[in-house]
Amino acid sequence: MIRKIIHIDEEKCNGCGMCANACHEGAIDMVNGKAKLVRENFCDGFGDCLPACPTGAITFEEREAPAYDEAAVKASQMQKEKQAVNAMTEKEQSMMHEMTQHAAGQGCPGSRFMQLKKEAEVEAEQPKAVGRAVSRLEQWPCQIKLLPTQAPFYDGAKLLIAADCTAYAYANMHEDFMKGKITLIGCPKLDDIDYTEKLTEIIAKNDIKSVTIVRMEVPCCGGLQRAAENALKNSGKFLPWQVVTISRDGRILD
Repeated sequence: MIRKIIHIDEEKCNGCGMCANACHEGAIDMVNGKAKLVRENFCDGFGDCLPACPTGAITFEEREAPAYDEAAVKASQMQKEKQAVNAMTEKEQSMMHEMTQHAAGQGCPGSRFMQLKKEAEVEAEQPKAVGRAVSRLEQWPCQIKLLPTQAPFYDGAKLLIAADCTAYAYANMHEDFMKGKITLIGCPKLDDIDYTEKLTEIIAKNDIKSVTIVRMEVPCCGGLQRAAENALKNSGKFLPWQVVTISRDGRILD
């Protein structure tokens, strides 16, 4: 099939390995000191590796290539995780278990969920806050990794699924996007995780009214958009949804 896939210019490649580390799917390996696309069916065409390359050796091209095999990628990732765990000492495994419990909210007070002020309460306080911005965050936590899959604040909620960087790039994030919504933020590149399964549970198990996805223009944000779109599809629900892209200089692109 003809599809978009990455191309690596070996002459420009300096062998730093940053692209191989950035490729969550494991499509790139280092061979004889150079980056190589060794598994074309593992390349999803979103280009998480592009911004990681310091020499500009990676570009997109459209050519004959095997289709992206998501099942094979997940199987490979699971195998690597098992190998990593097997290589860990008993002490290291115990520490990882503790960290997982904290992240799930079983030990860390900062990750226990709570309902914050509803929109009507914030509006009632507006006169007291003249001249300064008002927070529109309606729940805690807001990180996708820390959020529960079921909670009272999801009841009848409009979801905002936003990339971490959007709130820093877009100045009016609270008023234009967070207001009246339950906010879920994340970055699959930094978290090194696919949010699809958790987002699917949140949408499927709760009375969600709509979904807004806000991402940056950079290619690595494609992972967040893809996870949200797959979650909508996997949930079996037909909900109104939209994608908004923010430029690096803070403009709405679409």
